[in-house]
Amino acid sequence: MNAGTPLPVDLHHPVRTLSDRVAYTITRALRFFADTLFAKRYGNRAIVLETVAAVPGMVGGALLHLRCLRWLRDDRGWIRALLDEADNERMHLMTFMEIARPSAFERLMVLVAQALFFTFYLLLYLLSSRTAHRLVGYFEEEAVVSYTRYLEEIDAGRIANVPAPPIAIAYWKLPPHARLRDVVIAVRQDEAGHRDVNHDIASEDARSVPSTNAL
Repeated sequence: MNAGTPLPVDLHHPVRTLSDRVAYTITRALRFFADTLFAKRYGNRAIVLETVAAVPGMVGGALLHLRCLRWLRDDRGWIRALLDEADNERMHLMTFMEIARPSAFERLMVLVAQALFFTFYLLLYLLSSRTAHRLVGYFEEEAVVSYTRYLEEIDAGRIANVPAPPIAIAYWKLPPHARLRDVVIAVRQDEAGHRDVNHDIASEDARSVPSTNAL
């Protein structure tokens, strides 16, 4: 949950290394899948994708914690940042559950997507934590794009600007009469923060944050 000066929403980390290229290719493939499956049903898209988005912070936080213990290194605050990210993404999910009301099929997709992505991300992190964090950085770039398009649909009147659910008003400390547009702006700001954190970790010198980077 971010506060203070809004973060830029149009930043993109350039693809420079093999690690970056692997992460970006996976991201674009999943983006194509999401666009094909959900089109402009942004609320339903958010439910499935936020389920997946809540996985990396918990996996990364736990494995980085163990790695820093093993190498007797300071984590530079990354562990707390990653665990906070996981909890923040969970709140995104709970919020959009109130807004979009997923179908039985989408609830099944949530279960399958989380199980598959958890396994994939855990293995990727063990192989190359740098690539794993870069992947999340690119994921979050795409999330910012999706929420920007969500805002455009709301502003154009193609998606109803319904009242914000109480859970969102309480979590982001929004005005009592906040609307969906306010929620999407708050979520997009969170995603921009997660983007920057994960790109920063991926770029961090291996001497500062012990890594098993193979890529």
